[in-house]
Amino acid sequence: MKELSIQAEFAGSVTLHSTVNKRNLPEFALAGRSNVGKSSLINMLTGRSRLAHVSATPGKTQTINYYLIDNRWYLVDLPGYGYARRSLSQKKMFSKLITHYLLNAPELHCVFVLLDSRIPVQQIDLDFINWLGESEVPLALVLTKTDKLSGNLLAKNKMTLENELRKYWDELPPLFLTSSKRKTGRKELLQYIHSILANS
Repeated sequence: MKELSIQAEFAGSVTLHSTVNKRNLPEFALAGRSNVGKSSLINMLTGRSRLAHVSATPGKTQTINYYLIDNRWYLVDLPGYGYARRSLSQKKMFSKLITHYLLNAPELHCVFVLLDSRIPVQQIDLDFINWLGESEVPLALVLTKTDKLSGNLLAKNKMTLENELRKYWDELPPLFLTSSKRKTGRKELLQYIHSILANS
């Protein structure tokens, strides 16, 4: 299949939770722990190497950032959660901002929860995933950085994640394997988004 080409542009940021619900196009949010690879995934999906700023410093994104795709829908980059070096007041602010967005954005169609494929799933990730499910927020899971480990280890970590989730879920959320470096998973994620748009 020919590689999907899309138009993308930065469409603004918000920091105050009272402003997160004023968009009028479908939104697909990216969430995950700090430094899990959200910015890299945005750049990979859009085919723009510098659209989203990639930082080696965890916790760099401190706003909700909107990217307009094909003048039709938004990718929404949420602040990372669980970064220990943030102040308590920052953690509370970001938690409130993220929570308000996820529960109140009227055009939110799916939250992609990013997980680092190289390490076992963390309790904070399980808590977040389960909270989304309990809150009836549609979600899918994205394992990032799959180019950095062997196929056997990737399969093992994927199975461990699925086994952990089965303790809580009767039916598991969709799961995608990605590598921003190799563009693994780009076609599958974009097709999944387009299928949701077609049925909305």
